Amino acid sequence: MRRIVALALFVLCAAVPAAAQEWPTKTVRVIVPFGAGATPDTIARLIADKLQAKLGQNFIVENKPGASGMLGTDAVAKAEADGYTIGISIGGPLAINTLLFSKMPYDPFKDLALITILTTQPSALAVPANLGVNSVAELVALIKKDPGKYNFGSIGNGSLSHLAMEAIAIKSGAKLVHIPYGSSPQAMTAVIRGDVQMAVMPAISVVPHVQAGTVKMLAVTTAKRSPLLPDVPTLKESGIDVEADAWNGLIAPAGTPPAILEKIRREVAEAINSPELKEKFAAQIMGPVGNTPTEFKAQIDSDLARWTPVIKDAGIKVN
Repeated sequence: MRRIVALALFVLCAAVPAAAQEWPTKTVRVIVPFGAGATPDTIARLIADKLQAKLGQNFIVENKPGASGMLGTDAVAKAEADGYTIGISIGGPLAINTLLFSKMPYDPFKDLALITILTTQPSALAVPANLGVNSVAELVALIKKDPGKYNFGSIGNGSLSHLAMEAIAIKSGAKLVHIPYGSSPQAMTAVIRGDVQMAVMPAISVVPHVQAGTVKMLAVTTAKRSPLLPDVPTLKESGIDVEADAWNGLIAPAGTPPAILEKIRREVAEAINSPELKEKFAAQIMGPVGNTPTEFKAQIDSDLARWTPVIKDAGIKVN
């Protein structure tokens, strides 16, 4: 009897590595919790095409937008943990929303497996070209002179663009009025028109308007200067100690076998670091990452430590 049990355990343990070697043997769903054309959607489709060409199975991107990214992220959390449903998500649904929402449909720390951070991109502090400021120091001097007079735009209450501007206001001792918009294009239109006097937006949303002469880019939010925007100083260089990393990560349902997760991570890391995708990411002012789950978790912990006091000090709550 003992031999039979031991043999059964051996077969069971051997099955998972074998399944990992064979993955994928059928269609893989890639769930994106934002609409078509959003940055996570663009990344998902580039990766899906690359993996489909290499691995010979269909990779189908499904957009499930809604609830600040939580609808699609929840769909990943509740999917079968077999490696055939994976998803792309960002800092909000994976961490920050726990500080903003009284209730979430899933527990991001228990119901999801972290695979790898896919890309990172700088955000940029933008102001109207006719505001009369050319640096972060000049902007801070302007907004401190008339507390409450100036507005800033964001892409939604509790978004990274909102939190970054609140952090800038706190660090500079200024008072600003927040006006949320539904998308980056809407917020940038408000900056150009002067409806708001500043915004922190994904750099790709800002650069075309800088080139058109309607907007000035004062700083980027990354810890170091972006190699894709080498002439633009960081906020920290400019005297405001604020970082706001905009990243996209690959996730799977909790309970997905570790060997399968590692196979997915290796294939995806190779894909995003290929010359073809690196060039396409650079055109969107993004860079590939492809790190380990442990490093992914460290990024989430860092984000929580960074934004918890900002959310508390600014009194931000969504529901």
